[in-house]
Amino acid sequence: MTSIAIVDYGMGNFHSVARALAAAAPDADIRICNTVADIDAADRVVFPGQGAMADCMRTLNESGLREAVLHAARSKPLLGVCVGEQMLFDTSEEGPTICLGIFPGVVHRFSGPQYAAPIGAYEDPAVAPPDGERLKVPHMGWNKVRQTRSHPIWAGIPDGTHFYFVHSYYAVPADPGLTVGESDYGGSFTCAVATANIFAVQFHPEKSADHGLRLYRNFVDWRP
Repeated sequence: MTSIAIVDYGMGNFHSVARALAAAAPDADIRICNTVADIDAADRVVFPGQGAMADCMRTLNESGLREAVLHAARSKPLLGVCVGEQMLFDTSEEGPTICLGIFPGVVHRFSGPQYAAPIGAYEDPAVAPPDGERLKVPHMGWNKVRQTRSHPIWAGIPDGTHFYFVHSYYAVPADPGLTVGESDYGGSFTCAVATANIFAVQFHPEKSADHGLRLYRNFVDWRP
């Protein structure tokens, strides 16, 4: 039986991920793990995350699980989800924060004239809000994902499938070859990356209905 460790470092929707994995792979041994030994013993690892990047990195470091995640990234199939994907990169503008440095690149905030100004930006009555429609940040809801190259995790998932997103930041890989999926929100952005034994997504498979479950099933079956 395949064993899957969901890394519980205190910042993530671990129980939702566990329920989705159990539905997608009822034949797998799925555990929410908060010890190095349990993560090291698992056949494969899911690394979720949600909340502010600085808090995620701080709690990961304080939990003592940082090295377990780094070891998993070097030695077994690893799936990063949402902020768990962002944490794999060098740095994030949120904070700013130094991240794990597994992938070269920077996590940027959605910014520019196409996006609505942050809350409080127009508290001065002398400053008028911009005219016209603006995209809200965070980017929240269903959005189409383009598969930029084939990968076993995409098996049975049509190109252009909609997945569920909740985020204000997105990763920009230094190596464009890492990108396996893109979406659009005021411009194209990377929403899925992959290397030899790592696959990571900005969207939430556990909130993405049948195709999200199929992605989790594909991860369980993946033999990199």
